[in-house]
Amino acid sequence: MTMHITVLALLTGLVTGALFRYLAIPIPAPPELPGVVGIVGIYVGYKLIDYLGIGVDLLEIAGL
Repeated sequence: MTMHITVLALLTGLVTGALFRYLAIPIPAPPELPGVVGIVGIYVGYKLIDYLGIGVDLLEIAGL
């Protein structure tokens, strides 16, 4: 992932968030910092397990 894509994603999020607020539409994300931190925690946990190379393939276990 390049910094260019990250900056574009941030700008897209800022414009979208501003538009939601301007139109008085509730955002489809937690409106408080603890909720946002929880989402970041989910992402970091996912990447950590990926980095460690551990996990269980539930579809394989189920035979699908």
